[in-house]
Amino acid sequence: MSSSRPRVLVADDQRQVREALRLLLKAEGFEAVMASSPAEVVAAAATRDLDVALIDLNYSRDTTSGQEGLDLLARLRDLDAALPVVVMTAWASIDLAVAAMRQGARDFLEKPWENQRLLSVLRTQVELARALRRGDRLAAENQLLRDAGGDAAYPPGQRPLPIAESAEMRQVLELVERVGPSEANVLITGEHGTGKGLVARALHAVSPRAGNPLVTVNTGGLSESVFESELFGHVRGAFTDAKEDRVGRFELADGGTLFLDEIANISLSQQARLLRVLETGEFERLGSSRTRTASVRLLSATNADLRQEVGAGRFRQDLLFRLNTVEIHVPPLRSRRADVMPLAEHFLAQHTGRYRKRLRGFADDAVQALLAHHWPGNVRELDHAVERGVLMAAGERLRAADLGLHAAAGGAALPGPAPIEELPLEDVERLLIEKALARHGGSVSQAARALGLSRSALYRRIEKHGL
Repeated sequence: MSSSRPRVLVADDQRQVREALRLLLKAEGFEAVMASSPAEVVAAAATRDLDVALIDLNYSRDTTSGQEGLDLLARLRDLDAALPVVVMTAWASIDLAVAAMRQGARDFLEKPWENQRLLSVLRTQVELARALRRGDRLAAENQLLRDAGGDAAYPPGQRPLPIAESAEMRQVLELVERVGPSEANVLITGEHGTGKGLVARALHAVSPRAGNPLVTVNTGGLSESVFESELFGHVRGAFTDAKEDRVGRFELADGGTLFLDEIANISLSQQARLLRVLETGEFERLGSSRTRTASVRLLSATNADLRQEVGAGRFRQDLLFRLNTVEIHVPPLRSRRADVMPLAEHFLAQHTGRYRKRLRGFADDAVQALLAHHWPGNVRELDHAVERGVLMAAGERLRAADLGLHAAAGGAALPGPAPIEELPLEDVERLLIEKALARHGGSVSQAARALGLSRSALYRRIEKHGL
């Protein structure tokens, strides 16, 4: 089946869900085989060649316990142990997803799903399954590493270009190879958008815990009121909207890896709660007196100087000692220019496939613009610039004007952009944020103060503009 379209078995008892998935998968080059009940799933798996199964955990007979989905998973494993199964679930039944993964499911998706996350998971599982069927375990391991590097969004079968040509990034990858197989807690530092999350996924992929979940939490986006529930879970009735028991991220990551992003943003009271779990491995769900334990390997990331935060009294020194057994610094894109064009080609291949456009590469003026730009938003900004270029390109090659870059190195304007007073309000906001980040070396805290915003407000705008 390596030359055919990937075939996905989609199982859900809701017609509108099946139709939405069918249309999404068809547009992305998959062939969808639809099933509305466990019986139909088993019949399809017994008679069709499948690359991956995407199954709901609840069906019409029992819409709350998830037992039908777990039974179905067991039957699929009996029929074809090599068939990767991805389960779908809502947060109210996230503990069922954990149970399913312990019974052999390869991954899980939350409802409502994010399209890119769903497609990424399915593509990864297709490539893994096909490599293993060929007996090519090395190819399967390489696919895991490509997924850890963010390449799962590539069309199936397309080989990504290298993304670490510079000596600086090769040193980072060497550290990942040395530290990844250990149980050491790792603190990943670097400016916003440099790829700290990708380093975390790479560390997990080469660790002994790679077969278990990697659970990511953006701690910078957690308010004081939801922090404890999100990390440690809660029981029904713990607060007004707690209608069901909920598993926290520590429990979900049990046996695997927990990645806490934007760790500098948590309050001192939150830091105290986190420190206790790291010291003892023990916690209680919100509203419960029962002490639970979880075995997790902790990875964390920040673009702040935590030692400076400790000196200012905003971060606990004892927590820092727990987080940074090993520290990996991801350099900004402006200091590793050798990676700019390989990354740009990487994103060009990804987005031309996604938007079904035929482009032969970058025109000379686009290459010059890419190499001259200061990249205050780093790799994330480069990704969005190339995506915009793919959408705007009218010829065979992507031109500088297609990229929409507002400033070159040192803040000098690129030839041709409109004066600031003629730009749309959103473009002005993006430009001011880019300049503030560049002026303050990528420090979100300092840029937020300069712009008169709170750190969380600036983070929301950074995410909005893809910086």
